[in-house]
Amino acid sequence: MSIEKSKKKRWNWKKIIVSFIGVLVIGLIFGFFFVHHYINKSLPQVEGTIEIPVSSEVVVYTDENGVPHIKADNAQDLYTAQGYVQAQNRIFQMELSRRQASGTLSELIGEATVSSDKYFRTLGLRRAAEKSYDHYSEDAKKVLQWFSDGVNAYIKDAKANGTLPVEFTLIGTEPGEWTPIDSLTIGKYMAFDLGGHWERQAFNYYLLNQFSLEKAYELFPSYPKGRMTILDEEEINIAASFKEAIIPEPFNGSNNWVISGEKTASGMPLLADDPHLGLGTPSIWYQMHLESNDLNVSGVIFAGVPGIILGHNENIAWGVTNTGPDVQQLYMEKRNPQNKEEYLFEGEWEKANMIKEPIKVKGKETVDYEVVETRHGPVVSEFAEDGGKDAVLSLRWTALDATTELQAILNLNKASNWEEFEKALEDFHAPAQNFVFSSIDGTIAYKANGKIPIYDNSEDALLPLPGWDQKYEWNDFIPFDELPKVVNPEKGFIATANNKVAGESYPYHISNVWAQPYRYERIFEVLAENDQLTVQDMKDLQMDAVNLRAREFVPIFIQTLKEEQLSEAEENALSVLREWNYVDDVDLAGPLIFDEWFAEIEAIMYEEISDDVMHLFSNMGQSTDELLRLGNDSIWIDDHGGIKSILKESLTKTVANLEDAYGKKQESWKWGDYHKVEFKHPLASANKVLGYYFNAEKPLPVNGSGVTPLAARHYDNGIVYHGASWRFVIDLDDISVGHHIVGPGQSGHVKSPWYNDQVEDWVEGNYHETTISNEEGMELKLIPEQ
Repeated sequence: MSIEKSKKKRWNWKKIIVSFIGVLVIGLIFGFFFVHHYINKSLPQVEGTIEIPVSSEVVVYTDENGVPHIKADNAQDLYTAQGYVQAQNRIFQMELSRRQASGTLSELIGEATVSSDKYFRTLGLRRAAEKSYDHYSEDAKKVLQWFSDGVNAYIKDAKANGTLPVEFTLIGTEPGEWTPIDSLTIGKYMAFDLGGHWERQAFNYYLLNQFSLEKAYELFPSYPKGRMTILDEEEINIAASFKEAIIPEPFNGSNNWVISGEKTASGMPLLADDPHLGLGTPSIWYQMHLESNDLNVSGVIFAGVPGIILGHNENIAWGVTNTGPDVQQLYMEKRNPQNKEEYLFEGEWEKANMIKEPIKVKGKETVDYEVVETRHGPVVSEFAEDGGKDAVLSLRWTALDATTELQAILNLNKASNWEEFEKALEDFHAPAQNFVFSSIDGTIAYKANGKIPIYDNSEDALLPLPGWDQKYEWNDFIPFDELPKVVNPEKGFIATANNKVAGESYPYHISNVWAQPYRYERIFEVLAENDQLTVQDMKDLQMDAVNLRAREFVPIFIQTLKEEQLSEAEENALSVLREWNYVDDVDLAGPLIFDEWFAEIEAIMYEEISDDVMHLFSNMGQSTDELLRLGNDSIWIDDHGGIKSILKESLTKTVANLEDAYGKKQESWKWGDYHKVEFKHPLASANKVLGYYFNAEKPLPVNGSGVTPLAARHYDNGIVYHGASWRFVIDLDDISVGHHIVGPGQSGHVKSPWYNDQVEDWVEGNYHETTISNEEGMELKLIPEQ
């Protein structure tokens, strides 16, 4: 071959490669624009005209923060439009929510969610929703249907136009018809998410079977004596039965407070609310403003539910935190060895209700699953397939009764004063909530509202009870008029933070399990010392990162180790803590050292407890605090060599762990290098590419912790997963304007400008204003179908 021919051949290959790369680049560019176009065409329409099943024109103004302001002439058109708008922005979230609560995720996901589906089929949230529907008024049923009509109008349009969100394509499905039961089931799921302590009863039972009576009782929940309250004054294998139980965050709780005009700069009440729930993309909450001929209300609602659950209208404002009462009771059941469908009660065998709940699984055969319900409720130890024993546990829970929370919400939205608001609360049964209230007439009020069972002995709520004995049955609930309540207190404010509601003088038992008192005591501290409080003060308090747990224990720890022989690095760590101002600030090392130290203390103290039941140890922090206050008088501490030994060993491990992670220069350690918030999308865990695409932002350093008013609870890897899902402040001097943060943003569509626009706002405390008058924004007209 000649040199010239060889060069020509090489040139030809080079030309081919260049041409191939060119075609590939063009293909990638075309693919990018195709995918971009495909995803963008499912963006919610916020301008123009859409035909939906309404009787007259509805106008939707979408403001600069993505908040829809819906104006309709009548209730039917208003709630139909609300359903359509919610579905435009959150239909994938709505689909996952109803499926998770109903136990039908496996139809979409496959085997990975079978255990979850078994659990929720066992609880029977959807069965409870179906029972509840029959107890709703005809007016409330109409609202549920109108809302469903709006959702279904969107689903119909999106299927016809190929504009469903890309998530449906990725998992290979389409949403089915929306029904009123779907909305009620999502409501029941929120009752589940706010819990009721059955897991702690199971854990206490485990303690009694594994440790001495005295040692077990030390971990039984108790509220620290002298701390503030809201109102002045047969063997069952627990580890096997509940290994896969889905336990909500123990204190899906919140902060809220309301302040009399006597303590505000404006002379009118101030109200603040920040519900603490799981953080993700999109937000649990959807902010909306609804206006018709007899309604003008603004605030937030769960995607998939009509109305406004938290917020304000033209006359009143309100907020909630979780009361956390003992509304879940485990019962030990004796099963007939000769007939697995019968359970003992008062010497007789009673037939249980056997419910067929077949679980469809994507790509697999349907799982034949059966739920057993005794007189008390579902047998919850059965879902783990430990069904060969003759002793099981069933669950009695108020949320599994027929309840009418949505009816209450619809009436709350229209209330104009405390009397009307409290009247509406008669229909709000589960979950029990701490409602704070304010009105333009100057009234401030509080009520712990919901169905709370009467226990003759508060200790009965600590353990599973004998299900075969009549004397342990729930027979009644605290009368509505005797639930904890206060109106216009002398101190001029009311605050709640999931802490103990009432002192020993209150005649009824509410709970044995409460949040640690630190958030409430910090809120009280700030509100008590100022008589000219403003909206900005409320925002600052919601973002307050003062750690009263550290303020209590750091001096004790340092004093205890005063005479101990410590390494130079350990001494430096104590010096950092001495100089710390007890603020969980991202730029400080103090909160990082303190947090890791407590984790190591608990690892030592509780090393004898099986890993399989640790997830049932709700309120562990409260128990740890109480044991540390006991010091060497605690068996759990004494068994590990005493308080000095535990503190020394845990400090050594703390310093070593932090040096491994952040280097030996303690002056460079920062809380924010560890403590970061990330709003994860449900599909982000499928693979890294989807995580990169759908997650709202890279993790951002954030102040606060699990015990500060700025609530930011984190996993072992430091990622914050739980905190203020919505922040709200309002001054009733101008009740038309509310101040909000909805992290990460309003929209569930990844290409929307409102998908993640509030992430940094959430971290930094930048609120947006939403008005219920003079709406401005992009205008969408929803007109009657032709």
